Amino acid sequence: MKILKELDDAKLLIVDLEVRLGDEVRSAPTLCAKYKGKIIPLNTAHDGRPILMKEENSIES
Repeated sequence: MKILKELDDAKLLIVDLEVRLGDEVRSAPTLCAKYKGKIIPLNTAHDGRPILMKEENSIES
């Protein structure tokens, strides 16, 4: 592994993220990155598995 570049305009934050699982609604503290004005989850709210930091995974705030 090697670091290609450091993202100066990215910020880590923890949000209370709400997700719908079928008929059930759950929320959990979720590690996210704020990048280019978008919130991008870095792990799933329901079981904590990692998610790649891609803008396609962003959530409008």
